[in-house]
Amino acid sequence: MTRRYWSIHLEEMMEAGVHFGHGIRKWNPKMAPYISAKRKGIHITNLTRTARFLSEACDLVFEAASRRKQFLIVGTKKKAADSVAWAAIRSRCHYVNTKWLGGMLTNWSTTETRLQKFRDLRMEQKTGILNRLPKRDAAMLKRQLSHLQRYLGGIKYMTRLPDIVIIVDQHEEYTTLRECITLGIPTICLIDTNCDPDLADISIPSNDDAIASIRLILNKLVFAICEGRSSYIRNS
Repeated sequence: MTRRYWSIHLEEMMEAGVHFGHGIRKWNPKMAPYISAKRKGIHITNLTRTARFLSEACDLVFEAASRRKQFLIVGTKKKAADSVAWAAIRSRCHYVNTKWLGGMLTNWSTTETRLQKFRDLRMEQKTGILNRLPKRDAAMLKRQLSHLQRYLGGIKYMTRLPDIVIIVDQHEEYTTLRECITLGIPTICLIDTNCDPDLADISIPSNDDAIASIRLILNKLVFAICEGRSSYIRNS
């Protein structure tokens, strides 16, 4: 049952442009049940259905957070990157917002090795060890550290595979989605009118190109995660 404190209003979704889809030529026929109209050459998403699936997603992440489950938020395109980082930091989730490195989940042992190297280099930088090395060696390790920070900075504290992955833009993050499907990791996807709604465990029909739309959807999910974490603290 949907919890009242999610308070998802159609008016705020309209203001954020959540209902604007892609051009009618760029649609996926599987999205037909989630489209309410065509306007000026673009599809319009049915916000009533968006609200329903968003509420289901909020319920899911609330319950998961109340059981101390781990979340990973993924959105690497420029319009999503800042919102993804903000949402993850606010809700103490892991995130990837620069580039998805193929095999990040399915080849977890390699990712763990990279993360350990990243942690070691960060510690060497904090303790001043890097500055005591020959200039050439120090410069090489600092470049390596910068590279690891760029691509793994959002998952530096991730010690195991996530329990739930939230994906912004199914097309952009298709590799991520396929890895989650392979591993059986539940997914929540923001899907536009050109996506396949059957691929994710919960698909939220929404505009995945507008910053305001992405931020609104993530904000609802983040609030539910934070409430779930608070519930765990209150009941422990």
